[in-house]
Formats: sequence, C-alpha cells, structure tokens
Amino acid sequence: MENNVDISVVVPVYGCPEALPELHRRLKQTLDALVESYEIILVDDRCPKGSWSGVRELAEADPHVVGIRLARNFGQSRAITCGLDNARGTWAVVMDCDCQDPPEAIAELYAKAREGFDVVFARRVGRKDSIITLALSQTYYRVYSWLAESEVDPTIGNYSIASRRAYQAYLSMREQGRDYSLFMTWLGFEQSTVNIAPEERFAGESSYSFGRKISLAIETITSHSTKPLSLAVKLGFVMAVVAFIALIVLVIHHILDTDVPVGWASMIASVILVGGIIISVVGMVGIYVGNTFTESRQRPLYLVQDKIE
Repeated sequence: MENNVDISVVVPVYGCPEALPELHRRLKQTLDALVESYEIILVDDRCPKGSWSGVRELAEADPHVVGIRLARNFGQSRAITCGLDNARGTWAVVMDCDCQDPPEAIAELYAKAREGFDVVFARRVGRKDSIITLALSQTYYRVYSWLAESEVDPTIGNYSIASRRAYQAYLSMREQGRDYSLFMTWLGFEQSTVNIAPEERFAGESSYSFGRKISLAIETITSHSTKPLSLAVKLGFVMAVVAFIALIVLVIHHILDTDVPVGWASMIASVILVGGIIISVVGMVGIYVGNTFTESRQRPLYLVQDKIE
C-alpha cells in the first residue's frame, strides 16, 4: 500500500459530537508518543446531531485526521468497514467515539500485539452496572453464544487492534450482516486480550435500545449460524412425538370409558399451539430466505458522500 502509516484509528461517529474534540486531543497525545506515523479516520454514520461539522473541522485542522461522511445511516459495523477500507495502517484500531474506552489504552493494545498477536481485544473490567442489568446482559450473551455457535465474551466490544492481514481478512467478507467483534473472533489468527477500566461516557447516550439489540442479534445469528433451523426441526419432531402419544392415550381412554365427553377446548388449544409453532418455523425459514435474497442483490455495504483528508 502506498503511503503506509504505523497505526490507523477507525472511529464510527454517531450521536456524540461534543466528545469529538476531547477524543481527538487524547488520541493525538497518545499516538504522538507511541508511533512515528498514524491517521485518525472519523466516519460520520449520518449522525442526526450534526457530527459532520465537527469531523470536518478536525480534518481541515489536523493532517492526521481523515473525515468521511456516509450518504445515510448504514449502521456501526458498516461504518467500521468503510473506515477500514480507507485505512493505510500496518495496524488498525477500532473504537467508539464517546470516550468510554480510554484512548490511552491503545498503547497497551499495541504493546500486546507486538508480542506476536494479530488481534488484541480490550476487555472491560470493573464496569459499574446494576445487578439486574448484569444478569440480563449475561443471560443475553449466553443465549447469543449458544445460537451463534461462537463463544462471545460480554466484556469484549469493538475496541481492539488488528494487524493488516487480520483486518484485510475481515474486509474480504462482504456479507451484509457483519458484526465486527464476532467476525474478528471467527477469523482465528493469534488473538489475545488486555484488561481496561472503562470510563464514564463523555457525551451522548447509547443508540442501542433493547429492541435494536434483539434485531441486531437476530441479524447476526441468522447470518452466521444455521442452528435456529436445526432447532426448528427438532422442535417439530418433538411436537409430532408428543401429539402421537397424546392421540394413543385419548383413544385408549375413550375405549375404556365411553362416557368421556369430547372436548372442543383441548382441540382448539392443540390447533393454536401447533399453528403457532408452524408459523414460527415458517417465519424462521423466511428470515434465512430473506438473508439469501439480500445477499444476492450484492448492494454496496455503504455509500460515501464526502471525504476530507
């Protein structure tokens, strides 16, 4: 690659324009002391709070900053993909824009990577959440790991550093559903972690509501694993066996006791139960067919409207 740099820092920007000057200051302070050459790629994922003006100011004032504005909101993973497509670094760091993950930890990630690792993730330890939040989070990630057939550490997010061959391998996969941390874990290579203490969010708030997390989980699981389909087959088989046994029991009961009245309530309940299962299974198959249709269109993962470098 022409005009290589030591480290490219890719930051998807959404919902926290107030944090950009502080993020830039801390990144610049850290990287100036760490490497000879670097670039900071700020990808505005069409932030509704007007982050592009802040990105543009930083890009025009600092030659290390590259500002990219997407044509519309494509989502965090695709904004990361855009940043990595434009990265020139021997190493690439991916992080959020709200300063929850301290930029100073890049030095630890870089030092660990130079020990011989292609991917080093930052593990958030000591995160202060309520007991209910922690319990729900652990339950969610256990179910998610089981269905996605990939062990997911709930303390690991996107904050990481990857060698060029690792992030180029990620870029070679152009699927529409592309959870960054899950795909980077799936790649293999030599991987490790570094413990960091997360900070309070400098500005903004999480854009991931509970419903959006569920939608993202469904998209990621169905694009990464066929386990839900096998579960649907097993569920259908179990229901067929249960229904057959129940039928035999009812026939025997009717033979032994002819005065037993025929009940419509149990019949209707059975029809509704089986109908609900059939609809769920058909819906699940429909999701996979829809994913195939989405991939077959081969639409671009993102579209760039403006770029300043």
